[in-house]
Amino acid sequence: MHVVLVHGSGGSDRSWSSVLPRLAERGIAATAADNPSQSLYADVERVRAIIGEADDDVLLVGHSYGGAVITDAGRHDRVRGLVYVAAFAPDQGESVQQIVNSYPPAEVSASMTRGPGGEWIYDRSPEARAALAWDVPDEIWERHGDDRVCADAIFTETTGSPAWASRPSWYLLATRDKHLRVEAQRDMAERAGARVSEAATSHAVPHAAPDAVVAVIEDALATLAR
Repeated sequence: MHVVLVHGSGGSDRSWSSVLPRLAERGIAATAADNPSQSLYADVERVRAIIGEADDDVLLVGHSYGGAVITDAGRHDRVRGLVYVAAFAPDQGESVQQIVNSYPPAEVSASMTRGPGGEWIYDRSPEARAALAWDVPDEIWERHGDDRVCADAIFTETTGSPAWASRPSWYLLATRDKHLRVEAQRDMAERAGARVSEAATSHAVPHAAPDAVVAVIEDALATLAR
């Protein structure tokens, strides 16, 4: 089975730079998407294209906003399962922003600014780092490249029929997350009927706990193989 990794808002394929080598060591074929993050719908189509080009059935893995992408893209016939990594898992007709608005503001919200066109700009200050990724080693943080400016549309465009309603899913919950509230993660995982595991990390799970991410992927692959 082929693993397709989908980054969160502000991210890139480098968001998975700590996970990809570990998957390769285990002989797990994987591709990391590099989405422009200007439209949820456009990002979904890019991931669907990757799925179509894969040489096997696919396990989708999404971090943060990437969870919204895999929730829609996961309806592709070749997708066997979904892994959410501290990720949004919207229901039909629901947007990321609607989920965010359903809970008290997360601490990291104070570190985000809006551009003249409503785009979201990530703060690279030490204070923002402390909220978003306090447990990521400095050398990884400096090369992670997760500072892409994102359009507001990725948060306001709504999801179609959620793939988690028809495919098995797993959820890796970040229990010390200051970006996506922990209670929101628990609620979405429960709604999706996901198999839940936990990591005591910041929101930047793929860099802070890559072994935990790989463990969930391996669990999902083993379960689907059976």
